[in-house]
Amino acid sequence: MINLELPKRLVAASNQAHQAAAEIFRPISRKYDLLEHERPVELDTMASLVEGMADAGQAASGATLGRGDKAREGNINGGNMSALLNVIETCWGDVGLTLAIPFQGLGNSAIAAVATDEQLERFGKVWASMAITEPSFGSDSAAVTATAVLDGEEWVLNGEKIFVTAGDRSTHVVVWASVDKSAGRAAIKSFVVPKDAPGITVARLEHKLGIRASDTATIILDNCRIPKDHILGSPEVDVKKGFGGVMATFDNTRPLVAGMAIGVARAALEELRKILSEAGVEIDYNAPALTQHAAAAAYLELEADWESAYQLAMRATWMADNKKPNSLEASMSKAKAGRVGTAITLRAVELAGSLGYSERPLLEKWARDSKILDIFEGTQQIQQLIVARRLLNKSSAELK
Repeated sequence: MINLELPKRLVAASNQAHQAAAEIFRPISRKYDLLEHERPVELDTMASLVEGMADAGQAASGATLGRGDKAREGNINGGNMSALLNVIETCWGDVGLTLAIPFQGLGNSAIAAVATDEQLERFGKVWASMAITEPSFGSDSAAVTATAVLDGEEWVLNGEKIFVTAGDRSTHVVVWASVDKSAGRAAIKSFVVPKDAPGITVARLEHKLGIRASDTATIILDNCRIPKDHILGSPEVDVKKGFGGVMATFDNTRPLVAGMAIGVARAALEELRKILSEAGVEIDYNAPALTQHAAAAAYLELEADWESAYQLAMRATWMADNKKPNSLEASMSKAKAGRVGTAITLRAVELAGSLGYSERPLLEKWARDSKILDIFEGTQQIQQLIVARRLLNKSSAELK
């Protein structure tokens, strides 16, 4: 039976993350939104804190994610749920700064999903970004055109990757590439590429609508050479299995992206309630919404939507912690939270009027930041397609 009761250790770690968000992230949030591409040096002070949390399996989005949880009977609320709770709190502070935390890149979650135990020991504490998207495709991860060819004891990688979050500042990049184009999607593997490897360059940084504190890079791989053992998981091409191994990455990362949307949406709700209260609009939980001020009724609807997104994300991480297949639930949580995040933040701007549109509060910034959370790690439409396939038991070829 599912049990979402939070152990004290998870609550303590979440409180610690909230404190960091309140005391470090919020004060510099607007600063690095305006200073796009400037490295947030204040985050360097968090390095030791993050490392300690990672060692305890409680990192914001690190490479442990429950793999270290000891097997035991009954309910387990461990690393995946802890990562979700922590990322909710840090994104309550600032989404872009969360994505800029050293050693907490999305590539770390890919390492957690695919790496062997020996590889996790080697790569578990690097700062890894994740490079999937290419100029020729976005959400269709099976359309990877980057290649990896084995040359003796080294892999030689070629291709171009775009929209790589933390691609400039990270120390490593998890690159998706095909080891055999004739074998189709089954030959798509992920590789850990050190940024100092020969043949890898950062071509440019993107200017963006939101999450400006986080660098988003285009990366070129030109005969990039990495050691043979830097391929994550097995190098064997299993046509029957397809590329489920690398796709398992998303079962880890999608609930975390949902958590990001949940965090920034909660921030917007709290700020909106404060603004409404100062304007004389009070929310009454003991009275029907239709009898209250229109703004109060709208707030209650947004809050209910937020709660449903939160519960879906919690369920997806609980399933991961308890070793239950969660691909459906991960996509459901990402789809719901992505949509709710943009809806809540934009509605908060609207309900706050001219104040919401100004730069005095952070509402307009949160609205800009939240949009990416409904796009990366699979768009809203892709998530709905995955959910439909799972519910109808249809393959990708049968349901496009």
